[in-house]
Amino acid sequence: MAKAVKLADIAVRLGVSTVTVSKALSGQKGVSDEMREKIRQLAEEMGYQPPSTQKKEKRSYNLGVVIAERYLDKYDSFYWQMYQQLATKAVTKECFTMTETITAEVENGCELPKLLQEQKVDGLVVIGKIADGYLEFLSDNAEVPLIFLDFCNNKQNMDAVISDSYYGAYCLTNYLFDMGHKKIAYVGTILSTGSITDRYLGYVKSLLEHGESPKAEWQIDDRRKDDCFIDAENLLKLPTEDMPTAFFCNCDLTASILIKKLGENGYRVPEDISVVGYDNYLFPGLCDVGITTYEVDMKEMARRTIHTILKKIRGESYRKGIHIVEGHLVIKESVKRIKG
Repeated sequence: MAKAVKLADIAVRLGVSTVTVSKALSGQKGVSDEMREKIRQLAEEMGYQPPSTQKKEKRSYNLGVVIAERYLDKYDSFYWQMYQQLATKAVTKECFTMTETITAEVENGCELPKLLQEQKVDGLVVIGKIADGYLEFLSDNAEVPLIFLDFCNNKQNMDAVISDSYYGAYCLTNYLFDMGHKKIAYVGTILSTGSITDRYLGYVKSLLEHGESPKAEWQIDDRRKDDCFIDAENLLKLPTEDMPTAFFCNCDLTASILIKKLGENGYRVPEDISVVGYDNYLFPGLCDVGITTYEVDMKEMARRTIHTILKKIRGESYRKGIHIVEGHLVIKESVKRIKG
C-alpha cells in the first residue's frame, strides 16, 4: 500500500514551510498566486489527499493532548484536572483522548510528540504554556489541527481557549476594596506566564480606579520567570516595613503557601491579614483556611476547546483566534472586612 503523501513531503520538494503548503491548499491568505499554483499542481501530481477527504465519513476522532512534564507535580495538578474535563467532553462527542507528557528534553530539542510521530491522532490540544520555539516547531510540523488551552501566544497565529485572568483579577481586587482594604499587595512573578501577568494588570486597573498606585515592595515574586515551581523559601518574602492588609495571590496554591508563611511570622488569616487566590483549585489538606478566589470555568473551557478542534478537523468554518471564558467570584473565609 502506497504511503500517504503529507504536507511536509510537498514542502520539501518546493523548499517552503509546511504552513505555506497548508495555507495554499486551504485557500488562506499569505501565499502568492504563483506559489499557490505550484503547490496545487505538485500536490495533484503526488496524489495528496486533504484530511477532510480522507476522513469524510469518519465521525469519531482521536484527540491528542500534550502537557509539559513540569506542570504535573507532586500535588493533584490543576492541568490534570483540566485534562479530565477535556476527556469527559470528548467522549460526549464520540471522540477519544490520548495524553502525552512533554519532557524538557523533548521541548528543548524540538522533537515531535510520539502521538504525532506515530500518526495516532487527528488533532492536538496543548495544555499549559510551553517554550515559544517549541510552539513554532509544532505549528510548522504537526500536520494536524492545533489548539492551545489555558494560554495563548502572540508570536503564533493560533487558536486558543483561555480564562479571563484580567477581568477575574480586577473583580477580586475590587472585592478587597469593597471590604475596606487599600493596602493590597500582589504575589506572582510578572512575565513568568501570560495568566500571571494578566492577573497583575487586572489588579493594577482596580488599584488605579480606587486612587492607589502599585508599589514595587508590594509586588512579590513566587517563582523564577523560566520556572513554574513556586519557590517560597528564596522568593516569596513578606514586606519588612509597610505591611499590607491584604494580599492578592496569582493562584490558590501560592495563597495557601503565603497563609502558612504568614502564620509562621505571627499573622492570622483573616483576623490580621486577608488573602485571596485564583482558580478555586487546591489539593485537599494544603490549607486550613477557605480561600476567597475566582473560579476558572474548566467545563466551559473544555467544551469550547473540543468544539473548535473538531471544527478544524472536519474542515468546517469556525471563529478563529482566542476564546476567553469568564469565571466567577467565590467568597470563602480568608478575607475580613476592615474599617477604612
